[in-house]
Amino acid sequence: MKIIKTFAAALFVSAIFAVSAYSQAVLTSLDGSRVDVEGQRGKVVILAVGASWLPLSAKQAEFTNTLARRYTGKDVVVYFISTDSATPKSRNFASDDDIRKFATTNKLGETVLRDPDGGIVLKRYSIDQLPAFVIIDKAGHRSGEVFGGIDPKNDITLPISRAVDKLL
Repeated sequence: MKIIKTFAAALFVSAIFAVSAYSQAVLTSLDGSRVDVEGQRGKVVILAVGASWLPLSAKQAEFTNTLARRYTGKDVVVYFISTDSATPKSRNFASDDDIRKFATTNKLGETVLRDPDGGIVLKRYSIDQLPAFVIIDKAGHRSGEVFGGIDPKNDITLPISRAVDKLL
């Protein structure tokens, strides 16, 4: 009976941690700092969600830089979130150095956050296609639909900017 109670207590504690982790979108930057992307109260947050191995992520980096320049000096924060796997045996594995190289190669000037395997952002924001952009309003809630997929021939920054401008 004692073993069952101990197991039940451990399961309960694990469930609490799982729920609390899921209820927050806290990610780690490549320099090791933790960032709560929904905790930027009073600011609109643009999340560019991609992966270094994904060919269209280079174009996404360009769009991300365009958005960051457009909103310089305004209450807007832009992050690039890498969903590359942190598991070395995964076929989509990328080390922090690999992601840094991707950021440097693509002149990505914004903070890069890691969400290993996309476990937080893909589920939390119902992202079913990469690359994607998500907008978080000043209260910390997702605003509108996910901007999923990128057509390199079309400038996705225009509809994203219209959505951001409505929140400012």
